[in-house]
Amino acid sequence: MNIQEMLTTRVKEAVQTIHDVTLETVEFQPTRKDFEGDVTVVCFPMLRQVKTNPVKLGEDIGNYLQEHVMMVSRFNVVKGFLNIVLNDAYYLDFFNDIKDDPNFGFVKPGEDARKIMVEYSSPNTNKPLHLGHIRNNLLGFSVAEVLKAAGNEVYKTQIINDRGIHICKSMLAWQRFGNGETPESTGLKGDKLVGNYYVKFDQEYKAEIQQLITEGKSEKEAKAEAPILLEAKEMLRKWEAGDADVVELWKTMNQWVYDGFKETYNALGVDFDKNYYESDTYLLGKDVVNKGLEDGVFYRKEDGSVWIDLSDEGLDEKIVLRSDGTAVYMTQDIGTAIQRVEDFAINGMVYTVGNEQDYHFKVLFLILKKLGFAWAEYLYHLSYGMVDLPSGKMKSREGTVVDADDLISEMTETARKISEELGKLDGLSVEEKEDLYRMIGLGALKYYILKVDPKKRILFNPEESVDFQGNTGPFIQYTHARIQSILRKADFDYESQFVSEYELHEKEKALIKQIQLYPETIQLAAENHSPALIANYTYDLVKEFNSFYQNVSILGADKDLERQLRTQLSKVVANIIKTSFELLGIQVPERM
Repeated sequence: MNIQEMLTTRVKEAVQTIHDVTLETVEFQPTRKDFEGDVTVVCFPMLRQVKTNPVKLGEDIGNYLQEHVMMVSRFNVVKGFLNIVLNDAYYLDFFNDIKDDPNFGFVKPGEDARKIMVEYSSPNTNKPLHLGHIRNNLLGFSVAEVLKAAGNEVYKTQIINDRGIHICKSMLAWQRFGNGETPESTGLKGDKLVGNYYVKFDQEYKAEIQQLITEGKSEKEAKAEAPILLEAKEMLRKWEAGDADVVELWKTMNQWVYDGFKETYNALGVDFDKNYYESDTYLLGKDVVNKGLEDGVFYRKEDGSVWIDLSDEGLDEKIVLRSDGTAVYMTQDIGTAIQRVEDFAINGMVYTVGNEQDYHFKVLFLILKKLGFAWAEYLYHLSYGMVDLPSGKMKSREGTVVDADDLISEMTETARKISEELGKLDGLSVEEKEDLYRMIGLGALKYYILKVDPKKRILFNPEESVDFQGNTGPFIQYTHARIQSILRKADFDYESQFVSEYELHEKEKALIKQIQLYPETIQLAAENHSPALIANYTYDLVKEFNSFYQNVSILGADKDLERQLRTQLSKVVANIIKTSFELLGIQVPERM
């Protein structure tokens, strides 16, 4: 039971005893900085039930709490706000309970834990991952870790878009212009090699369009009749018909891409429990649609196509089967969702997909509800804003995307440059420095992206992210390393249990109060699917620690109890930095 839950019970008890009124709720807020107190009870809402003035009501409750609740040391009333001061023993008892728990804040899944699948990444196999994919991967991975820490069973997945006209474009361009080159013969990652041919296709396609326009075709006609596009469509038809040569080339080039993706995922530190492939799932959902047609969920138009009318829900009509009986993406997503529930017995899913697909997921979730699936109530679209660079928007067809691998390398180099300028890593070996450059660079990238609310668009500035001051990954990493240095220098036993007879310094108390917020922050981050809450909590904790570090002596304290408590406090803060950054997929250094 947290402090607010306990005080709610005792405040209700006070009002019942003094005023013979049963309160419905008790409202709390943080105590304002200019008043003394640790928690504030807001008295104004109680006046709807208790007929008195707010100051008297606050004093009545305060006196009762001071007399009957051991942890309440004193109180003051400012207008209708009852500011309660908790005694040091309360904070010390809390700290003693959690100081040796390496999993403080985390909840173990119980028998009734929710089983949730988080989908993220889900790339096309015609190009390498780019900056947009990085935000997607970091968000999806982190949300999965946060949900797990909050007590859920979590499965990570992606659906790889490995079929369709996009991969046929790369395949055709490779056939025409590749001269048999492979990742091995070129030294290129497979996804980059295939992506180069996607760009090559677009260049040739545009050239053919211009040629047709000069021959008298309209732009619309030229785009539809360009020979290279018609040939790509024919290749797709052959793939769907199972043509052996086309399928073999498709398997070969897709494997190049999978191998390239794996390298990038490893560099980013993200993983998956299961991969789904569109080539396996694109026929899913058709049987469900036919069943829904029988049940009146869908209806058939004169041309034979199948639709659903969602206009009563403020949406519109949506096609789910074409007139020739082929599926659309919505059909496939319906079938894939059902398949996942069957595969993992999950009762919730999180789809990490950019905000341009907001409407699609509204429709998908509503259709699944109308089909009668109870778990459809627990589907969530983790909608996120795009990532821009100072140079502008990215376009993959034109080859102007910011490649994920290149950005990871750039972040490492940026960390190297700034660290060397500041002399932060002097005294370390070359190998230690290289590991730290990668750790700092990736930490800077991940933190910069994850500290922003997912719904907001990001303007990403690599130089700005690698800063050892302010709300950045390197600043927090540096604080963790500083604490490890303190712990290494502690030449005394600081692990033994603490006595409660100790008068806390205001900075010690402030730090413990910040530590107390960690479990609640994890739960809030899980409920809101927002790693930003974890990131910004950690920054606030680090600021509080640095204020503590600057205002009190830790290892040089006069009394043994002071040295002991302050070192223990430092260790707990380091552990929270480490575990909270693990939720963000970020490593922390022991030395820096």
